Amino acid sequence: MRINRRHFMKLSAGAAVLAAFGGIGRAQVALAQDRAAMLTPKWSKQTTSVCCYCAVGCGLIVNTSLKTGRAVNIEGDPDHPVNEGALCPKGSSIWQLAEGSKRVLKPMYRAPHSDKWKEVSWDWALGEIAKRVKKSRDESFTVKNAKGQVVNRTNGIASVGSAAIDNEECWTYQAIQRALGMVWVEHQARICHSSTVAALAESFGRGAMTNHWCDIGNSDCILIMGSNAAENHPISFTWVERAMRKGAKLISVDPRFTRTSSKADLFCQIRAGTDIAVLGGLIKYILDNDLIQKDYVVAHTNATFIVGEKYGFKDGLFSGYLKNPDEQDYVGRYDKSQWAFEMDAEGLPKKDPSLKHPRCVYQLMKKHYERYGVDNVVATSGADKAALLEFYKLFAATGKPDKAGTIMYAMGWTQHTVGVQYIRTMSIVQLLLGNIGVSGGGVNALRGESNVQGSTDHALLWQNYPGYLATAKAAWDSLDAYLKTVTAPHLAGAKDPKSAAWWQNYPKYMASFLKAMYPDADPATSYGWLPKVEDDKTYTWLQLFNSMHKKEFTGFFAWGQNPACGGANAGKNREAMANLDWMVNVNIFDNETGSFWRGPGMDPKKVKTEVFFLPCCVSVEKEGSVTNSGRWMQWRYQGPKTMGETMSDGHIMTKLYDEVKKLYAKEGGPMPEPILNLSVDLWKEKGEYSSTQVAKLINGYFLKDVTIKDKTYKKGTLVPSFAMLQDDGSTSSGNWLYCNSFTEDGNMGARRDKTQTPEQANIGLFPKWSWCWPVNRRILYNRASCTMEGKPYAPQKPVIQWDAANKKWYGDVPDGGWAPGEKYSFIMLPHGHGHDFGPGRNDGPFPEHYEPMENPFGKHPFSKQVTNPAALRFVEEKMAVADPKFPYVATTYRLTEHWQTGCMTRHVPWLLEAQPQMFVEMSTQLAEKLGIANGEKVQVESVRGSIWAVAIVTPRIQPLTVMGKTVYPIGMPWCFGWQFPEDGSGGDSANLLTPSVGDANTGIPETKVFMANVRKL
Repeated sequence: MRINRRHFMKLSAGAAVLAAFGGIGRAQVALAQDRAAMLTPKWSKQTTSVCCYCAVGCGLIVNTSLKTGRAVNIEGDPDHPVNEGALCPKGSSIWQLAEGSKRVLKPMYRAPHSDKWKEVSWDWALGEIAKRVKKSRDESFTVKNAKGQVVNRTNGIASVGSAAIDNEECWTYQAIQRALGMVWVEHQARICHSSTVAALAESFGRGAMTNHWCDIGNSDCILIMGSNAAENHPISFTWVERAMRKGAKLISVDPRFTRTSSKADLFCQIRAGTDIAVLGGLIKYILDNDLIQKDYVVAHTNATFIVGEKYGFKDGLFSGYLKNPDEQDYVGRYDKSQWAFEMDAEGLPKKDPSLKHPRCVYQLMKKHYERYGVDNVVATSGADKAALLEFYKLFAATGKPDKAGTIMYAMGWTQHTVGVQYIRTMSIVQLLLGNIGVSGGGVNALRGESNVQGSTDHALLWQNYPGYLATAKAAWDSLDAYLKTVTAPHLAGAKDPKSAAWWQNYPKYMASFLKAMYPDADPATSYGWLPKVEDDKTYTWLQLFNSMHKKEFTGFFAWGQNPACGGANAGKNREAMANLDWMVNVNIFDNETGSFWRGPGMDPKKVKTEVFFLPCCVSVEKEGSVTNSGRWMQWRYQGPKTMGETMSDGHIMTKLYDEVKKLYAKEGGPMPEPILNLSVDLWKEKGEYSSTQVAKLINGYFLKDVTIKDKTYKKGTLVPSFAMLQDDGSTSSGNWLYCNSFTEDGNMGARRDKTQTPEQANIGLFPKWSWCWPVNRRILYNRASCTMEGKPYAPQKPVIQWDAANKKWYGDVPDGGWAPGEKYSFIMLPHGHGHDFGPGRNDGPFPEHYEPMENPFGKHPFSKQVTNPAALRFVEEKMAVADPKFPYVATTYRLTEHWQTGCMTRHVPWLLEAQPQMFVEMSTQLAEKLGIANGEKVQVESVRGSIWAVAIVTPRIQPLTVMGKTVYPIGMPWCFGWQFPEDGSGGDSANLLTPSVGDANTGIPETKVFMANVRKL
């Protein structure tokens, strides 16, 4: 065939993949060449898609045979702004994922006490599941709680949903669950990035990555801490390297010397679980050396706010602390009213722009971090003092108007009992240095799944409706009561004419959401149909499985999830599933969750749980959108047809719901109205689920003729922006944040236009490529990048600038279109300022170092309070604290070649060959102490269980001196499980060892640090 540049790039990419996966023989080389030969319109169709793994959101080109309808080649999209044609090993192997021989192609059923799967028809499976759903719902439906409050919920069914399904499917799934009356609604984000949302929302107003992948290339200093971006988000690292080629410095802070560390200008090893101590020391360094960007701090943060006299801090506890009884899930709680600001006669916070008042936030912050001197930090973290000071010096140097530093973090920060406060600490650093809203700055959460951002936006979590609207509580007995409560702080903030207090628009968004769910009902009526959670109860992942363990549920959906490996204390999760009557597992492959009943330690004859396995198609076989970590909503198209009898998740959901609806229409049942009136018919086209129809519903419609500013929008017209949503039921919007994503101009997420203005191109905004929430804004809080006159602090790389002649902003979409100085910059917070002092968090307004719940010493130098006094824990579960039986500090991580529990990647031969089995990394010193040789099998144990692993003896991990004693760290991946490889050669999950303890604000499990032992087998 003729070779042009395009063909050369394809063959080169194929050769690179083959080289990357050693051991692939000539037959595979020939196959790759044959597929390449088919890449002409004569043989194949070409579609674009998005990688189904991490949330970098790399573009794909899928070639599908016109003859067979199957994929013949999948490669990186060279036109895509983020990956520019490059793919990591996982992305490069998606063809083998789609065409793999291990995919389940028909529904399967496991009867109670059976030892085998049985293939069944879709009609039978969906019909039987519908019967189980109705029985469990009817038997557990609660109209009123013990207090006599109307709650209209079912307590008998729980769900963990997926962060890999499309936005439209996420919205559909949450709608179905809420219509059924479910409140135990959880998904992947709880256990990976829920602390991100709580921390960033408290700090800045929105719980998402502030900038985007391409913007990392504009940074002057990049701190990668709580992340190993080079291995876990490989394509993101191309933007790090691009910044470094322009002179940026890279700092890697990690318990291990990783591939990220190998590229860094500075590496600083620390003990896992001590990041707040390290970052608290950075705050002290900045304040002691007066390195803040003062104009920014005074104009844009609450450092000037004066805190009331009730606030205090002593011996590790803030004022207002109350310890809970042991039978409660949380250790304790705070009366947060004691952290309130001092108010003036108008009910607004008093301020001191001089920053000298002894109770202004700035001075309280200085006092709080007095204890975080470098010697205390070194003693706690084990860090090298010289490296630590160099880290402080390099990053603090970005606190100048023409400089910008960014942070890239992931689950190394989120999965802790103080996970929210880890991220809060760095948020404070970035506010002090003026690094929020600017190009090359930000606090950037590296999401770990293709749509974990979108699935969180669309509310597969118990505490939110789509768009981060609060879930209704029992005390809020009407829509008016709900709105009065949730808008109160924002209406109070709006008394200041310079505060946008954007959440005062809440009634418009809630009414429009209710109309998307129930278009024929008045919002006040449909609000009454929503299930209500208890006022003083949370429904997090750990609590869900604890309740399941106590036999509180009869039914369970594990939709695109593998909690038998992915959840903390996974052995407990496996035991809990044996207490169910029935369970539904939706996945591409059989896995440890669907087959829990035949796993290690299980006797199928004793397990009563009925299990239905429903096979879904892979991402390249369906159409819909996913939202990457940088908030880019990208549309992917169907390439190959669905394999076998598999269906898209959206098709499975709607078909199952139709069966449930038929039963209620025929038989009745408690409160059938939300089931019978749900907008499911609007999700379909020609009787089948349609991602396009759901995408339009998420955007929203005018339901009546509506006139806004002399322009009339006709009934049935798509709403062009959330600014036009109404509170009277005349508009619908399934998610107000996504209103503007699918307008009368078309599907904004499907755009592939790379044109930019010179100003946009200067920093790489790509505003016409895909669509970015909110309203296509690429860098959040961007008005904070300018002075009060609208002039950029960094004129060489402005995000936005004010055009005084035309009275408008240009560059990015401004975060609020007001003229300079007219409104404060952080429009989602009641008082319009970024929060150095965060009074809304459950464990304190300032981050404070607490040890992990399992730790080697039972003490630390900062206070007498050892662990988070408000953490989630279950008192009956043991913890290893200063326990000589478990002397080593363990952490977990992912691998370049595997994704999450490995459910997908372990079934891909190329990837499994590259990383075939469970291992544990340890230092040469520890190996010598224990008499362990590299490559030997060892037993790794915690209080909760044990697993075998292959020992990797490496200098990448070094012993640390902590509080005068030697601490030995060890590290393990959590990507393996017993179900596949089928011969058991892969080992089992590291999460059999991790504890069921969680963060005080979100309940995210502390899987990143626990105490363990290693012994030679």
